[in-house]
Parts: sequence; C-alpha cells; structure tokens
Amino acid sequence: MRSWIIPYMKQYRWRIMLSAVYVLLGVTSGALLLFVSGYLISKSSLQPVNIMVVYVPIVSVRAFSIGQAVFPYLEKLVSHDIVLRILSKYRERLYSILEPQAMFLRSRFQTGDLLILLSDDIQRLQDFYIKTMLPSIAGVVVYGMFALVIGFFDVPFMLMMLAILGIIVFVMPLVSYYLMVRNHMAVKEIRSQLYEHGTDSMFGQLDWLVSGRVDEVLNKIAWYNKQLMKRIAQINHWHVYRDFLLQIIIGFSVISVMVWADYQTGEGAFSPTIIAAFTLMMFAISDALLPISNAVEEVPTYHESLQRMNKLTENSSVESSKQWEASDNPTLFVQSVRYQYPESTERIIDGVSFTVKPGEKIAILGRSGAGKSTLLKLLAGLIQPGEGTIHLDQNQVHDGALAKSISILNQKPHLFHTTVANNVRIGNENATDEQIKEALQQAEIWELIESLPNGIHTQMEEMGQRFSGGERQRIAFARALIQQTPIILLDEPTTGLDPLTEMKLIQTFLTATPHKTIILVTHHLAGAEHMDTIIFIDNGKISMKGSHDELLTTNTYYRELYEMDQGLSVK
Repeated sequence: MRSWIIPYMKQYRWRIMLSAVYVLLGVTSGALLLFVSGYLISKSSLQPVNIMVVYVPIVSVRAFSIGQAVFPYLEKLVSHDIVLRILSKYRERLYSILEPQAMFLRSRFQTGDLLILLSDDIQRLQDFYIKTMLPSIAGVVVYGMFALVIGFFDVPFMLMMLAILGIIVFVMPLVSYYLMVRNHMAVKEIRSQLYEHGTDSMFGQLDWLVSGRVDEVLNKIAWYNKQLMKRIAQINHWHVYRDFLLQIIIGFSVISVMVWADYQTGEGAFSPTIIAAFTLMMFAISDALLPISNAVEEVPTYHESLQRMNKLTENSSVESSKQWEASDNPTLFVQSVRYQYPESTERIIDGVSFTVKPGEKIAILGRSGAGKSTLLKLLAGLIQPGEGTIHLDQNQVHDGALAKSISILNQKPHLFHTTVANNVRIGNENATDEQIKEALQQAEIWELIESLPNGIHTQMEEMGQRFSGGERQRIAFARALIQQTPIILLDEPTTGLDPLTEMKLIQTFLTATPHKTIILVTHHLAGAEHMDTIIFIDNGKISMKGSHDELLTTNTYYRELYEMDQGLSVK
C-alpha cells in the first residue's frame, strides 16, 4: 500500500475527493428523487385544492432526476480519468523496473507470475479505485447520513436500523471476505500454474510432439482448467447465496421503515404522505450499500498483486544500487563456487575453480543437467554463488557487468520484427551505421545483408524468420560484438544447426574475437581443437580439464568422445 497505492492517492487526492463528492451527490439525488416522488404520489392522490402544493415537488423531481443521471456521469468521468492517469504511472514504473532486468527475469520469476503481473495485476489495481475504494466510501457515508435522518425523528428506531443495515455494511462484507480469501487465492494459484504450464508447453512444442506426449500435455492443461472452473463456480455459488440474503435484509428494512412511518403518522409526527416517501427512499439507499460486499471481497486479490509488484520493486532496488567499473582486459577468477537453487537440496555446482586469462578461448562441456547453463549464469552475474567467489580482476561479478564487461549470445536470441540495423543496435543504442556494418562484417554476414534491397534497413520479421538459423545467429553475434565487451559468453549457440554450418559459425566466433575472452558452453566437441582449454562438468564438478591436445593424448574417455563426435560430424 505504501509503495503502490498511497503515493498515487496523495498525488491525485483532490480529484479523488471530487469523485467522492459526485458519488454522494448521485446517491443523494437518487434517494431524494424517490423520497419526493413518494410524497408527490401520495399528495396528488389526496386531490390538493391548490396546484402550488405539488408544484415544488414536481420541480424537485425534475431536478433530482437530472442529478441522478448527471452526477454519476461526472463521477465516472473523473474516476476513470484518475484511474487512467494512475494506470499510466503504473505501466511506466513497471516498464522502468522490468527493462533493466530483461536479461535475468527468468532466473528470478516464474513465467506464470510474470504473465499475471503484466496481464492481471495492473488491471486489478485499477479496479481497486473504481470497484472498492469509491463504493466503500460512498456506502459508509450514506449509512451514516441515513442514521442521522432517522435519528432526528426516532433514536431507538435509528439504532435498530443501524443494526439491520450494519449487517449489509459490515457483517456480510467481513463474512464474504473471509470466505472468499481461500477461493481467490486458489484461483490465482491455479491460473498461475495454468499460465506457466501453457507457456512451457508452447515453448517445448516440438519436444512433446516428437515424444508422443500430446495427450499428456493437453490432459494436464485440461485438468488445471477444470480446477479453475470449479473454484470459479464455488465463488459464483457464494455470490448467489449472499445476494439472496442481502435482498432478504433489504426487504425487511423496507418493511420496517414502512411500518415505522405508519406508526409515526398515527402518532402525528408527520403527514401520511411521508410513508411512501420514506419507503421508496430505502431502495435508493440499499443500492448504495449493496456494492460494499463485492468491494471488500476483492481485497485479497489486491494484496497478492501488491506483494508481487513489491517483490519486483525490491529486486530492482537491490540491483540498481550496484555499480560496475569495466576494465579492458580482465582476468576471470572462479574460486570454490557452489550453488543450489532455492527450491532444491541438490548442489548443481559443487566446488568449481578455474582461471581464464584475457583473450583465452574456453569450452565448457557436459551432459544435459550437468550444470553448464547454471555455471554460465554464475559467470554472467545473473545469479550469485551460495559459496565461493567469481571475480573479474578485483571486482566481484554481478549483473552490473552485463553489457559493460560481459556480453551473451544465447541458444535462441530474440530478434525483433524490425530492421537488421535496429536489431544489431540493441547492443549499443549509440552505434552508427558504419559501426553496425563493421560488426556485421566481423560476423561474416555483411555480404548477404548488403545484397538485400534495403541493406541493413531490411525488415527481419518476427523472431528473424526471414533468415536461416545460422544467419540469425550471426546477426545476434554482431549485436554482441557491437557491445565491445572483453568477454563473450556463448550458450550453445550452434544447437540445431547442421555440422557444416556449425563449424563455420564457430570459426567466425573465433576469427572475429582474436583478443577477446570466449567461453563457449556446448554439448559436444565441435570446434574443440580450436579452444585453449576444455572443461568437462559432471554432477556440478570439473571432471576433466586441459587443452585439446593434452586430453587427446592423456585421456582415453576424451579421445573416445572426440572420435565419436567426429564420426557423427562426418555423417
């Protein structure tokens, strides 16, 4: 609340107060419209001898009917203006938090949480102002005003009505809140799992199609969807029961006011024409009180949304405080590094140590799940070791080193639906066309780009579909080169490419970076003979380490792997 709600309420407090005034004027106009209408109907039925007796009520009915329409319109105009202003602030703030963390969001947040944050949470906080705050304020104020009006005539009856209507204003919203907490939380949790499983299934579509697990994946999604529908049905059932109880209480309140007004008439407190006026007024008052239950039961969802957004803010504030001083030719020191993921008890990296001198070319190999990708995240500073240290010269590595000392080429780099130049310029927003051309030449794809009708201003289409897999990797490599970092991390950049294209691409990586440090994470030995050092990771530990010639001579296992890999390449 202190971070995402209160500051904006303070900033727009006068607009919020104006919106609340319009709400009260709208409710008051509706109540007085029914009150005066009831009086007018009753008075007219007595056939007054002077038309002036009903003239003022007639004019009042016109005025209040106009007010009943105009004030709610003005309230919606002002409240939606407030919400849109706040919403723009939320989105701007959210983008400013997410944009610097783009490289390591997946290492800190689940995909489902991010999708809910972007699609639901902002919308939910928008609803806080329109569906919760203003209706609750209006309901409580109307409740107090009604008590004052009735108390002016009869204090005991006022206390009785406060107790009856208090069920609508306080008791039922609290009951609704506590009953709905679990259901709302369950809906959020199931929806998050559905988002996460759905996105994972889409990203891994080829894998589960090839493995014949289509039915398993679809059945799991269907199960989550069924659980979601079940929870939503429980919420809807409660709404039906609650609304039925509220209508009974409203009906009892209307009858009570009618009986009380009739009694007051018998006592001579006021004219019989007031009976219908008070009775009809109760319907307008009930319309102002009924939304409170719906408003209060949404509070748990706001709380969870705020927690998720605060978590994002906290991570951002920690990282934004870190500064990085880049050096031209740093030495990388990895000393006794251990790491395990928070949800796991198994160490994925266990006591890894090595040193990479400036300009060295290192290959990190290992089977799937051995810890290669985790080690790469540690080297990039995306995650921090549980034990041990990683330094560039004297500076401990953190994500502030990205784009300053370290650049990354992923297995599937994202290429946007824009020009080649813009995709390369992502690496350095101040890069000139000449610098972009030079980077593309180093990536050995300039001749192809130059042959296109629009050259570097050619549209790449979504995910770079205009180009082949190898060509996309070369453009992404040019993006990494233009950052001018002394260290480049290559995360299995040749996966899915044919052997010939793979070898040519590896040669390009090495030719274009003669003085840069290259750390290549890969799953087989293609290009190993061109590396200065080869490190094998097995169960989070270094099982083999040395140059290609050393390992080929002294290690039988390495020699067998290399021969097998060469055989596969030849085929």
